[in-house]
Amino acid sequence: MKRPPVIIVQLIHIAGPMKGEIQEFSEGRISIGRHPSCQLRFPPDFTSISRNHAEIVRDGNQFKLVDHSSNGTFVNGKKAKEAYLKNGDILVFSEGGPKVSFLTQWKETEDFDQEFKAKPRPPSDLKPPIAQPEMARPEEISVQPLKIPMSFQYGPTIRAFKELPVTIGKSPKCDLILDHPAIFDHHAQIFFSQNQYWVKDMTGQKSVQINRQPIGFQASLKPNDDLGLSPQGPIFRFLGEGRFAEVEGSPDEVSIKPAEKKTQPKTPGEKGTKGFLSKFKKLIET
Repeated sequence: MKRPPVIIVQLIHIAGPMKGEIQEFSEGRISIGRHPSCQLRFPPDFTSISRNHAEIVRDGNQFKLVDHSSNGTFVNGKKAKEAYLKNGDILVFSEGGPKVSFLTQWKETEDFDQEFKAKPRPPSDLKPPIAQPEMARPEEISVQPLKIPMSFQYGPTIRAFKELPVTIGKSPKCDLILDHPAIFDHHAQIFFSQNQYWVKDMTGQKSVQINRQPIGFQASLKPNDDLGLSPQGPIFRFLGEGRFAEVEGSPDEVSIKPAEKKTQPKTPGEKGTKGFLSKFKKLIET
């Protein structure tokens, strides 16, 4: 008796860390995420991708995408929790994240067996030839809500918060919304742990920098650190005690940007700096 045909799923990577690669799967379920058990596995520092982000499940002769993530999966530009896939559909894992094209190929069982016996597949298409990156990755710090103050001066406005974490981005769902061309919908997060303030890069693109060095995933902040949300800005000076002030000028000569005045001396004077600190202190105490 002739067995039913095998359907091979091809995922063609259009954008992301595996751009240009074509992966084939014959399984009835394809798990996608950062977890080591996932069949389509993204690097650990792509934090916009959930550990168990999504899966593609065979349903008869069709395939269905099921999203399990916090940042969403998009099918042809539309966010979807569940969707049946067609050849040529474009999948994006989190907004602005890795992008793949979905294709299927039918093969008779006999042809499939001969092909895979003659040319066995590697143990895993996604296992790197070197040690697992997670071995060297710093342990992810648990983010807990805490009654800790934070103030952010951006342009003419100052926003004060009395509880962390604070999420920064363009999305209306973010706590601190920044209208800047280099900012993602969910870009970064400021939180407090181990008696210090931390920043987490949520872009998965290593955009966030401290003192012009990409943090990769997360890093603690020290007073007078320059926090760059992207190589194109904006940049903020961490003044300590949860206070951030926008800075202006070249990357090598940044100076605190006034919240109200549009002009200032090229070298900020002592009076101006004290004024910012006083304003931040009043906001925190209110």
